[in-house]
Amino acid sequence: MGILQHTLGILFNPQSEWKSIRNDKSSFLQVFVSHVPFLALIPAVCAYIGVTQVGWTVARGEPVKLTAASAASLCALTYVALLAGIYLLGEFINWMSKTYGVKDDAERRHYEGTALAVYISTPTLLSGIVLLYPELWLVTAVMGIAVAYSVYLIYQGIPILMDISKDQAFMYATSVITVGLVLAVSILIATVVIWGMGVGPIYVD
Repeated sequence: MGILQHTLGILFNPQSEWKSIRNDKSSFLQVFVSHVPFLALIPAVCAYIGVTQVGWTVARGEPVKLTAASAASLCALTYVALLAGIYLLGEFINWMSKTYGVKDDAERRHYEGTALAVYISTPTLLSGIVLLYPELWLVTAVMGIAVAYSVYLIYQGIPILMDISKDQAFMYATSVITVGLVLAVSILIATVVIWGMGVGPIYVD
């Protein structure tokens, strides 16, 4: 129940929720395992349904759909990439923590880094429900708003969760965003490589 409370709280009352998350006594593994594997299913499953049952249109043509097998493999890869990306982001946040003045012990910093990565990813993962109707303009708009809110959570959450000054937190947050962008680009490059190996999309005739 605590995980669900944090999830809802970070969406509707983030300032007080970051304080609650800081006071949480969970380990970094508990935060990750009890949260990310379930929320990451939202974009993966919704994308599968969207591209196989609904499809998307190009220039007012007939809906374009993927075969079930092709969609399943791509969505499975997306799911694994989301798990790996959020975990690695948490590890990078923890690795940078001492540089920006976080004074907690190593175990606690590990929890804080993972918790930050998990909860700032929540809006984006939840927005994956829009993939049920995979029209480009709709997906771009909804996920753009979710990413913007995640950036807001980073700047608001770091000084509270890490218990550091606002000046240190601003630089720390900017570094976190930079790392997030690098991870996103790396995932895109890996996707292109995988597609080049023959695991790309197969369209329904």
